[in-house]
Amino acid sequence: MTTHIETSTAGPASWAVAPEAVDSPVAAALWRAYYTEVSDRYYLLHDGRRTDPGELEREIAAETDQSLRPPTGVLLVARYGGEPAGTAGVRLMGDLKGFRTAELKRVFLREDMRGKGGAALLLAAAEDAARALGAERLILDTRLDLVEARALYARHGYEESEPLTERMYAECWYAKKLAPAAG
Repeated sequence: MTTHIETSTAGPASWAVAPEAVDSPVAAALWRAYYTEVSDRYYLLHDGRRTDPGELEREIAAETDQSLRPPTGVLLVARYGGEPAGTAGVRLMGDLKGFRTAELKRVFLREDMRGKGGAALLLAAAEDAARALGAERLILDTRLDLVEARALYARHGYEESEPLTERMYAECWYAKKLAPAAG
């Protein structure tokens, strides 16, 4: 699969989104940043503390996400000015509720890269990747406290749905029917 999107933003830097091996050092670094942020947010909200470093290491080691490997999955990495800035994963789930369905996973943009247009570009690239895998619908789950992510999905046509997956921290679910690929 060759999903590669480039777009320029104001100024000299530009965004590029392309597939990345799930076991690459770039993927590992971005996932560490992702897990640190979402875990710390959870524990600060519920326990008034940051994530225990040992617990963080165990969670990172346990989540290899081999399902994001071709031919039934893809991990996308967004780069801004060539610097790794974020990720989005897509994996086929099969037929669900009458649609060939893919799941959107690990959507993340580093905090210092937010507000530069990368989130919408990354989400569009993930939708294109899902279409390329044959999906007609994209689903995801998230937490209630991840309000920025929930707002992003709503702005881009994702609608809240009934529970579609079972995960420990899943509190709300979204789905979007994908329009056929243009052209």
